[in-house]
Amino acid sequence: MKYDVGIIGAGPGGIFAAYELAKSGRDLKIAVFEAGHELGKRKCPIDGDKVKSCIKCKTCSIMSGFGGAGAFSDGKYNVTNDFGGTLHEYIGKEKALELMNYVDQINMENGGEGTKMYSTAGTKFKKICMQNGLQLLNASVRHLGTDVNYQVLEKLYEYLKERVTFFFDTPVENVEIIEGGYRLNAGKATCECEKCIVSVGRSGSKWMEKVCTELDIPTRSNRVDIGVRVELPSVIFDHLTDELYESKIVYRTEKFEDRVRTFCMNPKGIVVNENTNGIITVNGHSYESEEKHTENTNFALLVAKHFSEPFRDSNGYGESIARLSNMLGGGVIIQRFGDLVRGRRSTEKRIEESVVRPTLKATPGDLSLVLPKRILDGIIEMVYALDKIAPGTANDDTLLYGVEVKFYNMEVALDGSLETKYKNLFVIGDGSGVTHSLSHASASGVYVARKILEK
Repeated sequence: MKYDVGIIGAGPGGIFAAYELAKSGRDLKIAVFEAGHELGKRKCPIDGDKVKSCIKCKTCSIMSGFGGAGAFSDGKYNVTNDFGGTLHEYIGKEKALELMNYVDQINMENGGEGTKMYSTAGTKFKKICMQNGLQLLNASVRHLGTDVNYQVLEKLYEYLKERVTFFFDTPVENVEIIEGGYRLNAGKATCECEKCIVSVGRSGSKWMEKVCTELDIPTRSNRVDIGVRVELPSVIFDHLTDELYESKIVYRTEKFEDRVRTFCMNPKGIVVNENTNGIITVNGHSYESEEKHTENTNFALLVAKHFSEPFRDSNGYGESIARLSNMLGGGVIIQRFGDLVRGRRSTEKRIEESVVRPTLKATPGDLSLVLPKRILDGIIEMVYALDKIAPGTANDDTLLYGVEVKFYNMEVALDGSLETKYKNLFVIGDGSGVTHSLSHASASGVYVARKILEK
């Protein structure tokens, strides 16, 4: 089978690249290969009743499939260059913001209209954070919610399936350079294409590393973020979330001067399992519909770890910590903050007596047996720092789930067109190591599609 453009991965980057190419009216033959299921068939078997924990499906429907790992996220699109990746270093700050706003416009045209755009501009909380040794990062945030985000993806899929050939449940094994283009070897669906866009997301990190090795594409080590997910009564953070929704707050620890940050804040949301390469970690979702709201808010506290030579496997380091958590807890571990600072493990009885009712079934345990002391000390410091701007954060009954790990792909050597050293071989989205968010990944897809159309 021969195509003009072959896209590997149907996450945000791949979707928006395909969308931009399809709407150009150039009559291009486009193929999209995806290891997971189509949107309507993506369903995690965990129902909280018969299936209470991860059963390690062959393909994780939370992480893979049309929409990528962001399909069941709470649909936060952060329009900013302050976090979410380094796309602006490749294409320029103004162009990056322009493309992120364009992505927002597409989302609004496909079911996202009526959702709110939040902003940190001019907020009083910036000063309050500074007065307490915290930094509130600048951003405009469009919150679609897990439900509306899914509806937007449904509309995008309805548009694309008439114009693009999708191959679901078809993982590409490797990329082969041939005369005039590339061969994507994916079993029976092997195809040849003149131009190839690789958009495999974070879950494709090992595959991306393998392809770069086979094609001798230079890479460099990226960071790994390790920490916990905090769950507490929503009223404690209401004054922040009502105005900002997503507040990216950074703290520099007194002890080691490490940077600890809040990430993926989910007001009135739920905590969920996540399966990455067979490793169970934790994440959070929230919904736009009030019917699906809970009485809790959850967010991650993450410490970024960078490594220098001779050690380069930052993801391997994060995986080893997550595996230890899985070994001790059979999956995700949950612990009361009060138990953690007292040096004792949490028990079923203490969790049941807690004021905060957990939204995820997890194993009571002791996170100090899993997380390195330096990382754990930073998280405890951060909880007390947040308690100054949101009193109640450091309550004994605040729940900590572990571990949460954000794996970042090794940064692939790309030029200003997000093109590798091989002509017409592009790498975009979180799989490139360049982007770390829905908005940046989507914008990178649009950017490369336009570069292809220019050619």
